[in-house]
Amino acid sequence: MNDSLSSSNLRVLITADEIEDAVHRLGAEVSERFSGRPLTIVGVLTGAVIFVADLIRSVRIPHRIGFVQASSYRGEATAPGALRIDEALLPDIAGRDVLLVDDIFDTGRTLERLVTALKRHGPARIVSAVLLWKEGRQEVHIEPDYFCFRIPNRFVVGYGLDYDDDYRHLPFVAELPAVGGEASESEGSR
Repeated sequence: MNDSLSSSNLRVLITADEIEDAVHRLGAEVSERFSGRPLTIVGVLTGAVIFVADLIRSVRIPHRIGFVQASSYRGEATAPGALRIDEALLPDIAGRDVLLVDDIFDTGRTLERLVTALKRHGPARIVSAVLLWKEGRQEVHIEPDYFCFRIPNRFVVGYGLDYDDDYRHLPFVAELPAVGGEASESEGSR
């Protein structure tokens, strides 16, 4: 991590305690909603890995776990917003309820494309949950069914969210002002 992007440059938006409380509340809601139903929790790698790990421990009903990876294509020849979805770690979800868990809802394009991809596997229904819902960026009609926090349009890191693969390990969510106040296009089409 370069010195100009050290942890001392961060402005904490959501503390570790606030995140823990929100994840426990969400786990209780999920446990109640899906009680008695076959549930698979599908985390979106890599940003949601910490969130989904904490959430699955807060869900008090039997459930299966799987993952998908959604990443923007890199390279000059690809248009911004192109998304690659890797389903190699997705278990059989046919006939099961799916809780799709992602780190952040920004434009909504990632969630929209993931739901479309998962529907091809024949789940009973797909419900989504995100840790963060970024205000003022939505470009599609789909919205998450659950969210823990609404945040302003800022570039955020921590609790799984990164900047150039740094900061994921932080137990809180913080604004990274060195990147610029408002979120940049480099965050992709989350």
